[in-house]
Amino acid sequence: MTNDMIIRRYQASDQDVVTDLWSRAARQAHPFIAGEGAGERARVLREVYLVQAENWVAERAGTVIGLLGLLPGGSGERTADGSGAEVGGLFVAPDAQGGGTGRQLIEHAAARHGALALEVFEGNARARRFYAHLGFTERGRRVDEETGHPLIALERVAPLRSVGWLHLREGRLLSVRTRGNDTFYLPGGKYEPGETAREALSRELSEELGLVVPAEELSEAFVIHDVAHGKNGRRLHMTCFTGGPQDIAPVPGREIAEYAWFDRREARERCAPAHSQVVDRLVAQGRMPG
Repeated sequence: MTNDMIIRRYQASDQDVVTDLWSRAARQAHPFIAGEGAGERARVLREVYLVQAENWVAERAGTVIGLLGLLPGGSGERTADGSGAEVGGLFVAPDAQGGGTGRQLIEHAAARHGALALEVFEGNARARRFYAHLGFTERGRRVDEETGHPLIALERVAPLRSVGWLHLREGRLLSVRTRGNDTFYLPGGKYEPGETAREALSRELSEELGLVVPAEELSEAFVIHDVAHGKNGRRLHMTCFTGGPQDIAPVPGREIAEYAWFDRREARERCAPAHSQVVDRLVAQGRMPG
């Protein structure tokens, strides 16, 4: 997410601006639908979807630029607690498209609900490319009774949720390599049942590097969304933390072959894809040399 954009719950006071945004974006996306963005379809948006769905808006500098509507119980793979959601609608203002707003709204939905499902008109080629890039796959087709146009049903399994530790020494980022693997990752790993993100990272640092880092000393820095390395295209939701001791003497655990501190170039060459986003964030924050 860009620094000046927020995602928040839809409010009734947003109705007029959201309806206008939807109308403009829908007409652009669906020029093959007569009367799109107006009339009965606009009434249904206002009186049904904006009332009954779980709606979120993306806002930049006080201006609403995106709308996400979620319906409970999407038909994709469920998370452990049975969650999942259907994306009933995703619309970004035409003049704000291409800046990552839609992607951030989708990842926001995945962070809340896990698996996602949706339908997209076959004629909306741009949206189909967008969802394919985010890892959605086709699961079926049907003809929309209202418009007569074909719809493609898409789904995406829940992202892998993990935690990572941001520890720098003289502008170089601490990374670890597991045995039998030639790729480095951030110290950290996956959650165990019942753990918070901080508890999971505290445990992983102890198991991987023999470090005692109390959960309460960890502070969330940012979240990375990317493709999980070696997981057949499955998405990754990695929450990164700072905190803990700065002067450390790691002792690799049973699964860790080695650890190292990498600069920007080395991290890009030797680390998992998500590292590129991590490094870019750290460079932008002035914590690593560009």
